Amino acid sequence: MKNTDRIQLKSFLTATIILLVLLVATGIIATVTTMNSDTPIAIWRTITAPIESLWGSNSTVAIVIIVFILVVGGSINVLRQANIIEHMLNGVIKRYKDRKYVLLLAITLIFMAIGALFGVFEEIVPLVPVMIILSKKLGWDVKTGLGMSILATGFGFSAAITNPFTIGIAQSIVGLPLYSGIFYRIIIFIIVFFILYGFLYLHSKKVEVKTDETLEEMDYEKPKKKAVVWVLALFGLMMLSILASPFVPLLRDINLVLITLYFLLMGIGVSFLSYSKPSEGLKKYIQGSVELAPGIMLVLIAFGINHLITISGTLDRLILYLTESFSSASKSAIISGSFGFTLIAEFFVSSGSAKAAIILPILDPVLTNQSISSQLGVLAYQFGDGYTNMFYPTNPVLLVSLGLAGMSYFKWFKWTFILQAIILLLSVGFLLLGLVIGY
Repeated sequence: MKNTDRIQLKSFLTATIILLVLLVATGIIATVTTMNSDTPIAIWRTITAPIESLWGSNSTVAIVIIVFILVVGGSINVLRQANIIEHMLNGVIKRYKDRKYVLLLAITLIFMAIGALFGVFEEIVPLVPVMIILSKKLGWDVKTGLGMSILATGFGFSAAITNPFTIGIAQSIVGLPLYSGIFYRIIIFIIVFFILYGFLYLHSKKVEVKTDETLEEMDYEKPKKKAVVWVLALFGLMMLSILASPFVPLLRDINLVLITLYFLLMGIGVSFLSYSKPSEGLKKYIQGSVELAPGIMLVLIAFGINHLITISGTLDRLILYLTESFSSASKSAIISGSFGFTLIAEFFVSSGSAKAAIILPILDPVLTNQSISSQLGVLAYQFGDGYTNMFYPTNPVLLVSLGLAGMSYFKWFKWTFILQAIILLLSVGFLLLGLVIGY
């Protein structure tokens, strides 16, 4: 079996080159724009920015993601070597081998709903390798596995219904009742879901190979029953934490830490339950962590770009400029411009809650002055925040997911470009329709 978790050299170098170019460009902009200010940014800080991000404004998130990568990489490798993943997937395949496309629809809907309802995104990364393996066993390819897992979650995050990290926070900032305007968002979710499913269905039909030939490769030694029970119990706790997080503020704040802990316990537990010598399992754990270690560099560079944008005030100046430009524009131009600006901001600041706190206090008065509802402004922000999480090379979650899949960013760009273009046009259409119906 191909080691799906390995950060393959080609995809790693591609992503690194893209991010380094963006880092240098951001450093030059930061240096030039702060040259005559009280706090100029020296050009050499372009080099130190990735390390500085470890004690910057988003340092906690960066550190947690780095630890998350190492822990999950080790655990997934232990589970695979103990044949636990193979065992679980075998049961699914036997049950659905004659209804593969029903399974594709169901998995895509589940992942998209998790993003739309609960705002889950980063936490899905450990499931990406599992979905890729499942996709291959069903006769599809890596792209289908990525599409029905992380792509579906990212689209759900943006075509959100009750996402607490975008809708919840955004509505609170502009003073709207929590989760108001939900009916229109449900309609949007349904339309986006069927577009995504249609995209995945057509692709999987195109690449499909005979299932029987794929299933012949599934001979494996059954794992220890105690190890399977241990993994299922912890996976159940993990899903419970994810589902409960929107309703329990403490869980929402520490969920990524908890999920990292669950995977750590999975890996360590299986090491003791599946091997006569636990040291053998622990060696496999370390091996899995080392294989994913190059992904840390990608995360640091991405956060370094964010750090330079933040300390130089570049985003604030752009907000001010666009706000002034909106003052004499038409309603349709203003709402489309609000969406476009969020898309630009998303390139540099991937955090939905941070972006909402920066953008909405400035944009909302502009929209209100032009008799555009705050509800529609939140929708424009919501669209701009999520879809491009699965397109921009500055998003660490996308880069890690592509690394797990061994896919280069350019291949991903080429595959999803038309889908993203359709969603972009559809988003503008939803916003203009919102103007017409008085949303």
